[in-house]
Amino acid sequence: MKLNELLNNVRVKQVTGNAEEKEITNISIDSRNVNENSLFFAIEGFKTDGHKFIQDALNKGVRAVVLQNPAALPDQIFEHYSAVKIVVEDSRKALAEFSDRFFGSPSKKIKLVGVTGTKGKTTTAFFLKSLFEYTGRKAGLIGTIANYIGDEELKTMLTTPQSHEINFLLDRMVKAGCRYCSMEVSSHALDLHRADYLDFDYAIFTNITSDHMDYHLTFDNYLKAKKILFDMLPENAAAVINADDPNANELVRGTKAKVVKYGASEKADFRIKEITYSLEGTDFVVVYKNKEYKLHTKLIGHFNAYNATAAFAVGLLESIDADEVIRAIKNSPQVPGRFEVVSGGEKKIIIDYAHTADSLMQALKAVRNIVGNSRPVYTVFGCGGDRDRSKRPIMGRIASEMSDKVFVTSDNPRTENPSAIIDEIVQGIKKDNYTVIENREEAIKKAIQMSEKDAVILIAGKGHENYQEINGVRTHFSDKETAVKYLNL
Repeated sequence: MKLNELLNNVRVKQVTGNAEEKEITNISIDSRNVNENSLFFAIEGFKTDGHKFIQDALNKGVRAVVLQNPAALPDQIFEHYSAVKIVVEDSRKALAEFSDRFFGSPSKKIKLVGVTGTKGKTTTAFFLKSLFEYTGRKAGLIGTIANYIGDEELKTMLTTPQSHEINFLLDRMVKAGCRYCSMEVSSHALDLHRADYLDFDYAIFTNITSDHMDYHLTFDNYLKAKKILFDMLPENAAAVINADDPNANELVRGTKAKVVKYGASEKADFRIKEITYSLEGTDFVVVYKNKEYKLHTKLIGHFNAYNATAAFAVGLLESIDADEVIRAIKNSPQVPGRFEVVSGGEKKIIIDYAHTADSLMQALKAVRNIVGNSRPVYTVFGCGGDRDRSKRPIMGRIASEMSDKVFVTSDNPRTENPSAIIDEIVQGIKKDNYTVIENREEAIKKAIQMSEKDAVILIAGKGHENYQEINGVRTHFSDKETAVKYLNL
């Protein structure tokens, strides 16, 4: 695409240089991955400022740069490189707008379902992809575990990628024949304009509890960030919300979209009742327009009845036959690291991504609902570094009160001291039923070896992740692989 064609369709403050001569083949925010046909965006980040790398990008041949700080580099340097200088109000917002136009607004060419909430985003997105594909509709997925274009898997580092990566993925999905895409939409992504200019057909709200306070600072800010998704919905879209969450109505206040509610509430359009579950799966009933539908999923837990119902609602709103949707949910595979059961004789290991106080409590409630006090319950968990510190003692208290034995260990300490994180967790523990083992593999090993033959062991916090980040360095580590290793000894 010629740069001048792109500039004719976006908002800018100032353009210096000859845009007509420039051919743009890709968009980048990383000066290490550019060439002469790249359009480089200088983004002001939290740890570093992309404006510092404009010179590097120019040295690598970039001939067009978008920036919000016009004084970052003298105009003479742009002239020296025959480069176009494009000044915008906000580089992040511009990245979303430019990306949408550069890729031909792909979100308008596919049915896009956004899923937001503190918990359940990944599982709900997987339910949706499975539902669409089971009923003969090729689909993609953008999310925490991986990105998918049909059966093709692409690795991911963020729950919601940067806006140019989202549009690149959606464009590839459209070209690959995908009719639908389910997409996890994080509060960070919404607040940082990564989802701007996307055309959502559905937005699902799962729930909201305190999380990411290191970034949002207050719950109100967190809620406002989530609300952005519903504020941006057009009139022909649908907001599918959990009616049982006390903040649901606030999220859809003022939305142009049709509001559809699911949950146990009598006010729900898709009313959930008779939830039962075991280590074999979850059964429940959904009442919609005075008709009862019996559903089953292999996924375990009260919360998974809600996640499945959100997908069920979208399926019926899309006019897919209800029996087909029910079969699709029944056949949806286990989502990696989401209350995933690993067996070793009578002993059961549950791998779960629970990394907030509420998600840990819900996971342990699910375990206790299944086994009661008939089997011992062990919990192995830690807390991530460089993240919300306030949840650490709360999670310690919850784990101790709801488990027979707790192993407090390291999660992803990142740049923090692992033992300091553990000390903050232990401050919340009042019972003498815990052991501190900083090394995560050793903690999992001890929990498996020391527990009774019929024990249920919850390994919480990392779920699907196959790495551990210590001192900023990532090394391979999988809770599931480690559990299987020691179960089979």
